[in-house]
Amino acid sequence: MSHEVVLQADVAGVHGTAHHEEHHHKQSFITKYVFSQDHKIIGKQFLITGIIWAILGGFMSVLFRLQLGFPDTTFPWLETVLGKWGKGGHIAQEAYYSLTTIHGTVMVFFVLTGGLSGTFANFLIPLQIGARDMASPLMNMLSYWFFLLASVVLLSSFFLETGPFSGGWTAYPPLSALGQASDGSKQGMDMWLTALVFFVVSQLLGGLNYISTVLNMRTKGMSMTRMPLSVWGVFLQAVLGVLSFPVLFAGFILLIFDRHFGTSFYLSDIFVAGQILPHEGGNAILYQHLFWFLGHPEVYIVILPAMGLVSEVMSTNARKPIFGYSAMVMSMFAIVILAFLVWAHHMFVTGLNPFLGSVFVLLTLLIAVPSAIKVFNWLTTLWRGNIRFTTGMLFAIGFVSLFISGGLTGIYLGNSAIDIHIHDTYFVIAHFHLVMGVAAFFGMFCGVYHWFPKMFGRFMNSTLGNIHFWVTLIGAYLIFWPMHYEGFAGMPRRYYDYSGWESFKQFISLNKFISIVVIITFTGQFLFVFNFFYSIFKGRKVTNKNPWQSNTLEWTTPIKPLHGNWPGEIPEVYRWPYDYGKDGVDFIPQTTPVGEDESVH
Repeated sequence: MSHEVVLQADVAGVHGTAHHEEHHHKQSFITKYVFSQDHKIIGKQFLITGIIWAILGGFMSVLFRLQLGFPDTTFPWLETVLGKWGKGGHIAQEAYYSLTTIHGTVMVFFVLTGGLSGTFANFLIPLQIGARDMASPLMNMLSYWFFLLASVVLLSSFFLETGPFSGGWTAYPPLSALGQASDGSKQGMDMWLTALVFFVVSQLLGGLNYISTVLNMRTKGMSMTRMPLSVWGVFLQAVLGVLSFPVLFAGFILLIFDRHFGTSFYLSDIFVAGQILPHEGGNAILYQHLFWFLGHPEVYIVILPAMGLVSEVMSTNARKPIFGYSAMVMSMFAIVILAFLVWAHHMFVTGLNPFLGSVFVLLTLLIAVPSAIKVFNWLTTLWRGNIRFTTGMLFAIGFVSLFISGGLTGIYLGNSAIDIHIHDTYFVIAHFHLVMGVAAFFGMFCGVYHWFPKMFGRFMNSTLGNIHFWVTLIGAYLIFWPMHYEGFAGMPRRYYDYSGWESFKQFISLNKFISIVVIITFTGQFLFVFNFFYSIFKGRKVTNKNPWQSNTLEWTTPIKPLHGNWPGEIPEVYRWPYDYGKDGVDFIPQTTPVGEDESVH
């Protein structure tokens, strides 16, 4: 009896989907592409919004690198573009600090968190686990609209008379808690806080959806151990986000109270222009604990989806099974657990008890172990592989290179004795830009080039893609590798002008070189932007629904899947996703039943 009920439900589901797709054709442009509840469209919305933010954030870095590389040079066009911020052809000091602050905020939250995980969690989870859509399509749509609302609020702060927030992307009090501290701490800070609160709501709506979908909506046969690593990456990223973003949210609420309701959570014994403010009993270090309890998991919220995408693309294009699938999954679990236990390594210079500091040193060095396991497994996946150097594969290999070289410098910063010397220097900038910033961008590019045919039914131009890869890889190393040496020399970050410092005059030529490379590398990103938007409409059409000869479920859908993904029944899964080069067969999709004489995964 139960079997008949299930069968009837399946048939009803198929007819329901067909009816839904028929209705879907009659939707207007607004309901289909703007207020869409289709996970694929929402993923594209996150991606395109992320690309726009990446262009704006990158342009901000070009502007402040002009000041750092050419502090004595006048650029008349700056006044035309920036108005009073570029008066006399120089970026104003307040504008410089606003640009560095908003650049960091945009890149960490709006591009590498919202853009990367929002795109690929939305697009890939239902397609790769065999689901019609997310657990709650409405909540999924709201997650994007809160993200867009946060974007609009943050961008609007540029049009305030007092300008956007300028106290650093970490927003430490008292600079962020006192409106009279600077122009950038006035309304611009309120808008920054409002934008970030909306952003946190977006992340929680999305994260709960991703977790619910993975746990409850996998197709028949899709056990957790048969999920692609790309799904594992975005699933565990969502777990991290759901557990850590509420702590940041609480920290922001307390900051709003300090700013507007006379509380003293973070403030005590404050003097402004000789006047004693009526704040006592608070502690600015409390904010740092709350911020970094999110801030360090945030590093892995950014990098885990990239790790999953790289693993998937690498196995597909090496034509080999991923090496050590179980170890890869367990190392991700280890990263998730340890990510919550290392936040205070950002706070070694706050007067932290040395014994407590030594505990965080140990935990920080421990978290390098699962990362090293992943690197070893990527390298052994490449070893003796029949490698196809697609653009996506180039970015996957570039990701591993950046993750190794940037990650190794984290061992220096994780040691409290060394960190006290190089904390808040250019060494820190070099480290986290390589290991988190550029590496995560490479994971994002890798995913876009690889899944573009499934997103839009066309290919991106591989020649432009290869040029984009080499410009970006060489540019990233030329920009950030020299900064390690500046940091070892003690050169502090966020300073407006180093030319008056006798000890840093030796770096004048190096700073010019870095700034020139920043301009070239930023300009090179427009190759990707042109390639992306041109290929959506004019790219070479996909004629085979599995162009990369991949094993995962998304390549069993039509070339341009409609809402519901599969026109008939959702296929059943019989094996893991990495049966490449097995028993003399190049690839065996997950939907292929396991033969009698074949080993089971």
